[in-house]
Amino acid sequence: MGSVHMEKKWLFPLAISSVVAIVVLATTLNMGLVSTLPSINTILSIFPSRLTSNETSPVFAESKLNQYPPPPTIVTPRFAYLISGSKGDLEKLWRTLKASYHPLNQYVLHLDLEAPADERLQLASRVQNETLFAEIGNVHVVTKANMVTYRGPTMVANTLHACAILLKRSKDWDWFINLSASDYPLVTQDDLLSTFSNLDRNLNFIEHTSQLGWKEDKRAMPLIIDPGLYLSTKKDIFWVAPRRALPSAFKLFTGSAWMVLSRSFVEYCIWGWDNLPRTLLMYYTNFVSSPEGYFQTVICNEPEYAKTAVNHDLHYIAWDMPPKQHPHTLTINDTTKMITSNAAFARKFKQDDIALDKIDKDLLNRNKEGFTPGGWCAGSPKCSKVGNPNKLKPGPGAQRLHQLVSKLVLAAKYGQNQCT
Repeated sequence: MGSVHMEKKWLFPLAISSVVAIVVLATTLNMGLVSTLPSINTILSIFPSRLTSNETSPVFAESKLNQYPPPPTIVTPRFAYLISGSKGDLEKLWRTLKASYHPLNQYVLHLDLEAPADERLQLASRVQNETLFAEIGNVHVVTKANMVTYRGPTMVANTLHACAILLKRSKDWDWFINLSASDYPLVTQDDLLSTFSNLDRNLNFIEHTSQLGWKEDKRAMPLIIDPGLYLSTKKDIFWVAPRRALPSAFKLFTGSAWMVLSRSFVEYCIWGWDNLPRTLLMYYTNFVSSPEGYFQTVICNEPEYAKTAVNHDLHYIAWDMPPKQHPHTLTINDTTKMITSNAAFARKFKQDDIALDKIDKDLLNRNKEGFTPGGWCAGSPKCSKVGNPNKLKPGPGAQRLHQLVSKLVLAAKYGQNQCT
């Protein structure tokens, strides 16, 4: 009986306090102390609803969809270029640069020590005086030039040097592309960026094979010395005795000297955290035409990266008949074959060949002195200023390149022509 009396004793104060609380809440609403009704609903929403199913508002599928976050946006990829040349290549290099330029990318330009000092100074001056380059700051000239003999390891050393510069200059790129001044794009950068936007950014486009053929006897077994390692004037490599046996610690691969390499693989080649890149660099120091074997052998002897190798260099090159040592100089008669190859680049061209004018007109929509137009272009004259650098306007070139790349990536996915 005592407990019942105590419960009844507390009922009256509880009822009074509840009424007072309701009155205070109503008063504060009228005084504007609680600014909006939704804030009250927010507070009350923490309590479970006692409404029956008949009293709840209907729930539609569309309202459920709004609860999920939007799909992630695709980040536009970025490329890091090395464009290199030698004596007499200034104009060719400059044209290739402007045809391949995009403000999202990074560029390293190199004229080797065979080029006269005034050509290298003129290149640096042009970059400095180009308003767009000065504004964006993504074009870098190697002022302390290297000697490059092409058939020796100095070309590999120059490529690694450029990679190190690009890694130091910017952390914001996805693939490295090496071009010579004799190369030229067959697609716009918007075409290239659009095609690569949906790709796995660990993929490496590098032509390769372990079938050395005649190269086994003529390149792998001889020992050579590259004078470019210690002379300031260009001289051809020379052979020394004795010959050497093929290595047993790793398998040799060969292919094209032109590549599109992932940032991850470039970092591996530069840092070499398991010693393979350094070991192979020492081996290829005495190897004939080491640019056609070093990167291929590194990637195919490292299981983690071997599965990322796509067997193509994305170039159109018209080689001589076997042994395929020397590419033909392309002319206007080769334009149909270039286009139908669906490749991103072609080589090699003579300076200001009419084939380049046709490519500018028909494929790049570019005038001879200007940049290749893209979604980033703003200002008057066109492309004198950068608008939205992430705005892409892919054209027919993107369709051609996408067709080639999709076929290559699918083959690599199933391990076809991959490090064999």
